[in-house]
Amino acid sequence: MNQRTDVALQEDYLLDFQDVEQIKDSLINFMVHIVGKDPTFATDRDWLYALAYMVRSILSERYIRTGRAMYEANVKRVYYLSMEYLIGRSLTKQLVDLGLLDKVRQALAGFGRDLEAIAACESDAALGNGGLGRLAACFLDSMATHGYPGLGYGIRYEYGIFTQGIDQGRQVEHPENWLRYGNPWEFERPSVIYPVRFYGRILCFKNEEGAEECQWVDSEEVMAMAFDVPVSGYASPTVSNLRLWSARSTRDFNLRYFNEGNYIKAVEDKTASENLSKVLYPNDKTATGMELRLKQEYFFVSASLQDIMKRFLRTHENFDKLPDKVSMQLNDTHPAIAVAELMRLLIDQHGYPFDKAWKITSGSFSYTNHTLLPEALEAWDVDMLSRVLPRHLELIYQINDMFLRQVRHAFPGDSGLLRRVSLIDEERNCVRMAYLAIVGSRKVNGVAELHTRLLKETLFADFTRIYPTKFVNMTNGITPRRWLAQANPGLAQLITGHIGEGWITDLKRLKEIEPLAEDDDFLDRFVAVKKQNKARLAALIAKRLKIGIDPDSLFDVQVKRIHEYKRQLLNVLHVVTRYNRLKDDPGAGLAPRTVIFAGKAAPGYAMAKLIVRLVNDVAEIVNNDPAVGGRLKVAFVPNYDVTTAQDIIPGSDLSEQISTAGTEASKRWRAATWRSTGRRTRCRW
Repeated sequence: MNQRTDVALQEDYLLDFQDVEQIKDSLINFMVHIVGKDPTFATDRDWLYALAYMVRSILSERYIRTGRAMYEANVKRVYYLSMEYLIGRSLTKQLVDLGLLDKVRQALAGFGRDLEAIAACESDAALGNGGLGRLAACFLDSMATHGYPGLGYGIRYEYGIFTQGIDQGRQVEHPENWLRYGNPWEFERPSVIYPVRFYGRILCFKNEEGAEECQWVDSEEVMAMAFDVPVSGYASPTVSNLRLWSARSTRDFNLRYFNEGNYIKAVEDKTASENLSKVLYPNDKTATGMELRLKQEYFFVSASLQDIMKRFLRTHENFDKLPDKVSMQLNDTHPAIAVAELMRLLIDQHGYPFDKAWKITSGSFSYTNHTLLPEALEAWDVDMLSRVLPRHLELIYQINDMFLRQVRHAFPGDSGLLRRVSLIDEERNCVRMAYLAIVGSRKVNGVAELHTRLLKETLFADFTRIYPTKFVNMTNGITPRRWLAQANPGLAQLITGHIGEGWITDLKRLKEIEPLAEDDDFLDRFVAVKKQNKARLAALIAKRLKIGIDPDSLFDVQVKRIHEYKRQLLNVLHVVTRYNRLKDDPGAGLAPRTVIFAGKAAPGYAMAKLIVRLVNDVAEIVNNDPAVGGRLKVAFVPNYDVTTAQDIIPGSDLSEQISTAGTEASKRWRAATWRSTGRRTRCRW
């Protein structure tokens, strides 16, 4: 990502939307000709779609111009491979980026419509649940804002992990059908489709030169079809793209079964194939769930690499210079199978010898590690890999043999080192995917300075000896466009009024407000903004939970996935302690406090679900005890997502970051933070 492209727009389509009356005319046009509704009887959702299609028309033209400029400049491109993209709602973000927010609000008001009510009709995109997914979304935003030639790849999940409800204190899960009303932001690409193969067997033979060749035969095939979601940059002519893959069967139904009247059997293959992109994080407590998870990871990796290589061949005759023009970032271990897949494509489909294919592969990937917990690193069962992806397991064995020979040469006589760094865990009969990602990458990064240091000193200490320059730090960041300009407009306006708008694209500029820490007028206005944000959060809690809380109390907030190592239990015990102190000594000088929890517990993680139950049971007692006198309140806000985070975070006074020391990769606010957890299989470390 060391090359940058700025796209000059000579006749920007956006010029047609600079006047409020022009925007009104355009909205009517899209309402009538695209949405197909009479504006007089249109609902808020109809207006959402008319507005989204209008904005999408601007982004589409800019995206085409961006693509042309990239090809003309022949720039190096970065491809971000991630199983999650926690992008939230898009409408307000796009309007902020294009500088149209206030004008669109005025145009809608002219029709007697409220922009906030219309924006609320949009569903959060259920493409992720954790900080890993929020980081991916922030990267896409930043690449577009700063003009970097980047593209994201992921899966178009039909359902998110689940919608969280609370019933008598217990978490209950409901289907998260975010596509119920469609997605106006996406472009369906039926012509962009690639085959992805599973199962089968390997046939090896000697070719005419006497070299061994292998073929993957008798496999089952699924088609990956692309859906493109344009990603705008703030005040930038660059528009990037998030390409999501949806699974399609190679055949719709079996006519013979259909004619026999066996209609379920007739569509069995289609249903099984399309399950691959059906749900985010299938429950992998069972062998079937684990296999589906593995197939999901390979499905999106294979389609993405085929797409990247096809694009590369538009301007190159072969893949010799792939590392010079392509950088692929593995966001955690989920896409780590990409290392073996690129080797397969280069060797089996493009005739590269193993050594040359490995030089290209290991120069094209980089790997971001997100966790210090060994049990959270993926390790796939060898027997499962041999059945689902037999060719890839064979290549992983070859990569491991090559790697261990290099280690044996560099560290002779250290058999313990060979056992510890082997890609194959012989005791548990598993492939260590993090090790495959490390060996197959040019660089490996942690997401905070402390995290990276601990990776080098503990979890991957042996690899640090082997590759002393491979590990680097890239501290996690968040986009100030979403989390300050959009989520906290009052504070954003206050800052801009004193130092200008430069901070929106250069966060280091915020240091310019340091002298204002002694400015009474600035501080008074800062406090007023915070009070307004807290009142908004209090209103949300009153609406959703029927709990009245005092906006003047201290808002003590812990929002993240529910997990033992994140220690929500410790926080609950602190609540109980404060409650007992208030009961024992009603005159105790404890400041009024509202303790706010939010986060999802994995469906199969019994202890996490018990913690959710405990929080709600404690809240039931504390909130209904008149002896406490409103000096302590507890609220568990269900179904934490990006939109909810945009209400909670600006209204918080205290952010609880109390994870067990050394386990949290980066200490910072995160949006909905659930990832697969609680799993206990023989493959886990």
